[in-house]
Amino acid sequence: MSTELLPLFPLSLVLLPAMPLPLHIFEERYKEMMGDVVAAGAEFGIVLAKGGGIVNIGCTARVERILHRYPDGRLDLVAVGQRRFQIASLDEEKSYLRAEVEFFNDEDVSDVPPDLRDKAIAAYRRLAEIENPGEAAEPEFDLVRISFQLAQLISDLDKRQTVLSLRSEVERLEYLVRIVPEYLLRQERIAFAKRVAPLNGNPKVAL
Repeated sequence: MSTELLPLFPLSLVLLPAMPLPLHIFEERYKEMMGDVVAAGAEFGIVLAKGGGIVNIGCTARVERILHRYPDGRLDLVAVGQRRFQIASLDEEKSYLRAEVEFFNDEDVSDVPPDLRDKAIAAYRRLAEIENPGEAAEPEFDLVRISFQLAQLISDLDKRQTVLSLRSEVERLEYLVRIVPEYLLRQERIAFAKRVAPLNGNPKVAL
């Protein structure tokens, strides 16, 4: 494991490896941070902001491209998730938060059993269908582990954070395959409620 001081960007989201992240940078401290990061071609850390603090496991991001620079220093950019890390200590000497972190990879590198892999692919297809109805979708096997691609399709931040923290692809897929049916049912109920809600306000026709 390597240790270094990493700029931190707390957000109400969980970034995963290889996940694209569009950002609009407007706060002064993050303008400064991005200036430092872009100049050095360095990574910065995305951590989930929660309960007035931050969680201690996050994912680094690297700026892939800058879409627009505004005259006042604001930026529109796209970053991409890179490496997972755990915070060892915080540093507040600069205007933005930094941390000494420990990067980690999976501790268990066992092959995924074929039946679990098939269940994960089926879960990915079902979740992708909710996001883009009618479009066939397959995980990109040469991009990043299936678990991280599958978790990108889950909006529940606590569940996504769990996936980020687990250090075994088998464990991540077992967890995801277990929670996806209930998650799908909840999403279907939400989608149904959204479809029905506009009808509730319509005046009734008197007969």
